[in-house]
Amino acid sequence: MDGVAIENDRSGIFDLCVIGGGINGVGIAEDAAGRGLKVVLCEQSDLGSATSSSSSKLIHGGLRYLEHYEFGLVREALSERETLMHRAPHLVRPLTFVLPHDPAQRPEWMIRIGLWLYDHLGHRRKLPASRHLDLRVAPEGEPLRNRDRGGFAYPDCRVDDARLVILVARSAAGRGAEIRTRTKVVWAGRADGHWCVQTRVDSGAPQELWARILVNAAGPWVESVLEKELALTPKRRIGLVKGSHIVVPRVHTGAQAYLLQNTDGRIVFVIPYEEQFSLIGTTEKPYVGNPAEATIDEDEIDYLLDVANRNFTHETQRQDVVWRYAGVRPLDEDEASSLSEVSRGYSLMIDGKPEEPPLLSVYGGKLTTFRRLAENALEKLRPWLPQMAKPWTAAALLPGGLAERGEPEEIAADLTRRYQWLPAALAARYSRAYGALAGDVIGDAASFEAMGRHFGGSLYEREVAYLVLREWARSAEDVIWRRTKQGLWLTPEEVRNLEAWLAVQVPTATAA
Repeated sequence: MDGVAIENDRSGIFDLCVIGGGINGVGIAEDAAGRGLKVVLCEQSDLGSATSSSSSKLIHGGLRYLEHYEFGLVREALSERETLMHRAPHLVRPLTFVLPHDPAQRPEWMIRIGLWLYDHLGHRRKLPASRHLDLRVAPEGEPLRNRDRGGFAYPDCRVDDARLVILVARSAAGRGAEIRTRTKVVWAGRADGHWCVQTRVDSGAPQELWARILVNAAGPWVESVLEKELALTPKRRIGLVKGSHIVVPRVHTGAQAYLLQNTDGRIVFVIPYEEQFSLIGTTEKPYVGNPAEATIDEDEIDYLLDVANRNFTHETQRQDVVWRYAGVRPLDEDEASSLSEVSRGYSLMIDGKPEEPPLLSVYGGKLTTFRRLAENALEKLRPWLPQMAKPWTAAALLPGGLAERGEPEEIAADLTRRYQWLPAALAARYSRAYGALAGDVIGDAASFEAMGRHFGGSLYEREVAYLVLREWARSAEDVIWRRTKQGLWLTPEEVRNLEAWLAVQVPTATAA
């Protein structure tokens, strides 16, 4: 940084500076801000723009982790499933999974024991128990090629992963945390008993902030941040694993999802997605390189299509794929001999001597357990923050959540009563995405025309403006893939028109 003028901001020293705006980073920022700490979060891109928006969109215990005896992880995840259903009932919604039995893969007794454990490990209260199915007569067997067998049904939950990140970030900001997107940490070091953190916003001048504690929650970049930006040696190693998904027109009717056992021993989900589509995934391949550049390979598409077509009567072709995405998961490595045996748990490592300002690094983790990870991270830092309040997030609703009448159907019905001109399909989408805040998106609009410019699909100007002003959206990708999923319907020309609108509106909104 020699020879570069740096804007030095020591007017207020932060208690916590969090690097990384994925689910773990925003979760730690939310928890810390709610405990009375002064928090700043720096994200080099958009919130949830990497691993946290590239998942299978599930809040689940991880049934297959039981095979590797990760009972503690499954118990914690099942407990958090219940907690998140309470915190955001409009976003975290129950989903029944059908598991057709394939005796060539796993014996029936093993599946029965696994489902019994799944029912009882997490103190299940809101969801039904698993049950046996006769797929010859059960309606869940109708879409399958081979109905002459038994199967099982068990409950889990679906979620819009990217919107969950946004809601947690909004909760953090509402409690005083500063959320700085498009802000890359270019260097950080210990000085004068604090962390001096130098950041850069896009191509602007470097800025400097000071914090008592630094949290490295950079996900798949956690080692890179340690080695490059902090000039430190990682105490623990992560393995980078790429998981890919495809989205196709619905391969079956019905509200249920399917968990399919493949011939290689892996499992593949087929999940109803955005009403008209099916989400199929995931693959699991070692990854080397920049996580931001991960893309789905052609053989991964073939793999997922093959699994679906061998199980469903509906044939899906390569040209049917309407969206594909890949994400890189950071897995906390152990002595495992294969990817499937690498733990989906997490480790929290403190770097620094007792008299030095600490650095906490987050290794691994999964979407479902982010809140517990954040609690554990803050408790690990308590020796440096004795004034910190107690844990609080378990009972706290996320923005848009309602303790009563919080189901999307109930919120949609309220919307159509309040705005009688609002189409039912749009009210349903708003209720799922925004919950009790859906009315804020519509505002004082007294007619459909008052929603403003139509960008395509069901995306209108009022919603885009709301996303820019309230949810840190800056680009078309932020809007149509992470916050609304309207990219499934917009044409390339409509996307260009949206980008042009944002190019004019975003600088004004940012300045305001």
